[in-house]
Amino acid sequence: MQEFQHIFENRVLLVSILACLSAQGLKVIIELIRDGKINLRYLMTTGGMPSAHSALVGALATGVGLTVGWASPDFAIACLFAVIVMYDAAGVRQAAGKQARILNQIIDEFFHDGHNFNEERLKELLGHTPFQVLVGLALGVGITLMAFPTL
Repeated sequence: MQEFQHIFENRVLLVSILACLSAQGLKVIIELIRDGKINLRYLMTTGGMPSAHSALVGALATGVGLTVGWASPDFAIACLFAVIVMYDAAGVRQAAGKQARILNQIIDEFFHDGHNFNEERLKELLGHTPFQVLVGLALGVGITLMAFPTL
């Protein structure tokens, strides 16, 4: 049980989670400014501005670099992991979202004459634009640098 308690003492982990949660919270604020209403669904969804995935892995890699060293194998692993996650967020998931949008449009046009189609609409907001990924990365790095000011 004491080993489990040590998880909550891991600053790199806690700051990374904080960066992710901050990005999710910012999505709600950005949508409030854009649409004029609060949509708490953005706290749990993927996609949108900024990328919470990028904030998390950016904070993780920065925290590892600050605590273990920039030349360490641990930082190399965290950095490459971050690159893969951010590439996936801006590449693969963005393309899947575009495909979902097109499929939803095809279904809408094909079944507009009253045929019943009981399938759920595909989720269209899956990935991020490169700008959303960069903003998430900057957020994660910034939060980590503020959390580790003495290193």
